Amino acid sequence: MKRKIRFILLTLGLLVFGQPNRAQQLPPIFADTPKQIVAARTIAEFPVNTFLENVAVDKKGDLFVNSYEDGKVYRVTTVGAKTEFAQITGKVAGIAFDKKGNLIISGVTIDKKAAVFRVDKSGKVEMLAIIEGAIFLNGVTHLSGDIFLIADSYKGAIWEFDARTKTAAVWLMDESLARANTSNPTPAVNGLKIYKNNLYATNTQNQKIFRIPILAGGKAGKPEMFAEKINGDDFAFDEKGNLFVTTHVYNNVVRIATDGKMTIIAAENEFVTGDTSLVFGRGRDKNAVFVVTNGGMSLPPTGGVQTAKIVRLEVGAGNSK
Repeated sequence: MKRKIRFILLTLGLLVFGQPNRAQQLPPIFADTPKQIVAARTIAEFPVNTFLENVAVDKKGDLFVNSYEDGKVYRVTTVGAKTEFAQITGKVAGIAFDKKGNLIISGVTIDKKAAVFRVDKSGKVEMLAIIEGAIFLNGVTHLSGDIFLIADSYKGAIWEFDARTKTAAVWLMDESLARANTSNPTPAVNGLKIYKNNLYATNTQNQKIFRIPILAGGKAGKPEMFAEKINGDDFAFDEKGNLFVTTHVYNNVVRIATDGKMTIIAAENEFVTGDTSLVFGRGRDKNAVFVVTNGGMSLPPTGGVQTAKIVRLEVGAGNSK
């Protein structure tokens, strides 16, 4: 799926923006966004054309990173020691922990069927379910108990998945989650996170973030726009409610303060080219966010696609534990 998306994005770059294919030649939605660049350092690198897609952090503070196209899951310490943790036969997108410390991962099987997998603490893989009617499963977040919410970027929906019964149903389908232009392969609803009993969801194609109240019984309320002119892929909240957002082809990490003000805190010089996802560290690393990248695979920078990276950004005290 993403190989096709990448090809079409590159083609669109040539047709719309001309040569060369530069993220800076995209519509300048961040042209007037102030910068407050933070300290950054690369803690781990992967070969060129590695599509690091998503990241989760366990209770010990280790990072678990999906490599989309080859179906690998890596465990990476915050000092950069990396090991291959699991191999899924297919492609992997969203990732989240269940209450027992297992990983719940969205993706597709080798025969391109939308599926949900579980990876236990030893790295053993189990395919939990194929979700009939799903198109492009993406971001995953834990709702309650054994229930997870999974973005479907092309269906314009969020699925509710029960990891115990291995069943799924549409939790919400709404125009706020859908692609405005279905001929454009850029994902719509993408990253999902819950903060203070609201689900937040990026719509990457429409460059908006929505807030969805979680009602009694875990039902979905009516979506309301939280932010616009933000090419959000994935994101994380700090403990004060500030939002830190990856922007993928825009090669920026953006902080959205509780008053709605946007600030760029990292860009290409901070090694975040092709930033797809991020997560806060734990314990002594709680004041840092760890950003995963694909090196610009979807829209290469000058000089071509770079190595994929995990980048540590020092965002300061008062953030997530």
